[in-house]
Amino acid sequence: MRVLAAMSGGVDSAVAAARAAEAGHDVTGIHLALSRNPKSYRTGARGCCTIEDANDARRAADAIGIPFYVWDLSDQFHEAVVEDFLAEYAGGRTPNPCLRCNEKIKFAAVLEKGLALGFDAVATGHYAQLRTAADGTVEMHRAVDAGKDQSYVLGVLTQEQLAHSLFPLGDSPKSQVREEAARRGLQVAAKPDSHDICFISDGDTGGWLADKLDDVNRGGAIVDSASGEVLGTHEGSWRYTVGQRKGLRLGVPAGDGRPRYVLDIEPVSGTVTVGPREALTVTALDCIRPLWCGAAPDAPLECTVQLRAHGDEHRAVVVPTSEGFGVSLRDPATGIAPGQACVVYDGTRVVGSGTITKTARA
Repeated sequence: MRVLAAMSGGVDSAVAAARAAEAGHDVTGIHLALSRNPKSYRTGARGCCTIEDANDARRAADAIGIPFYVWDLSDQFHEAVVEDFLAEYAGGRTPNPCLRCNEKIKFAAVLEKGLALGFDAVATGHYAQLRTAADGTVEMHRAVDAGKDQSYVLGVLTQEQLAHSLFPLGDSPKSQVREEAARRGLQVAAKPDSHDICFISDGDTGGWLADKLDDVNRGGAIVDSASGEVLGTHEGSWRYTVGQRKGLRLGVPAGDGRPRYVLDIEPVSGTVTVGPREALTVTALDCIRPLWCGAAPDAPLECTVQLRAHGDEHRAVVVPTSEGFGVSLRDPATGIAPGQACVVYDGTRVVGSGTITKTARA
């Protein structure tokens, strides 16, 4: 097969490209230039789409012996990921930009361009496994290394995309991948993993949002969930997320002396509601924008769901609706916010995902 290897400049994508080439595929490495101004994105060891990372990816491609190109997708990334991130926070929701990047960029824009150029598949360094079912359907399963499993952020992929994807690392623990990189002479063997949000250069999400949304939802009240009492004010509801405890700066202590948590964010009025931790317990969800990895369920499904990256699995029943699906949690969750992704599993198999739009609390 002719394979595009998406090379971020990290150890995982480098080894994935090497394994694809070793398997006999005709591999071409590509690095995605996602920033209109590279200096505004993370740099050094914590980056994932910077000039340094492009150079690391090029050196890895040279060591593997495959062609290498840089694709400029900065405009698509800004519109589909950065602008979406801002709009979600302005609307009082908590988005996951990595899922949106996988959905709109790495497995939509890249795959579409790759297929148009005559490539058969895209290989990435994500930790997940693909299996072909008896009926020919391509199933995505959790990775062998549970600590590195990335099936949650890949839960946005459709059957068409999975059929043109390769995840060469899904059957390997991360320690083995680093050892293999060193054996292959890849200079990124000991490079630290990237963390946080790539387009926020200093890691200060609140400060970045303050600069971008300074004139949006400016100011509002912080109120107690039980009494309705105004406990303080804030300078922007987008500074808060459901489940947040620190940084509330309330001058009035709770009557029982216990910490307060953000329970709800109302962006129109700017009201932030706070209350006790137990009030964060969620028992049901409504989800929209469903994306199914295979056939959509047509009846209630006994399953598990994951509600945040590297979060716990919760036993649940998923019920299809006209707009998406509802979720009844047999194992309640805590601090779940609208805008987060709900990824549905049948055992280790990823069934699909949806965006949480509403939660019901115990």
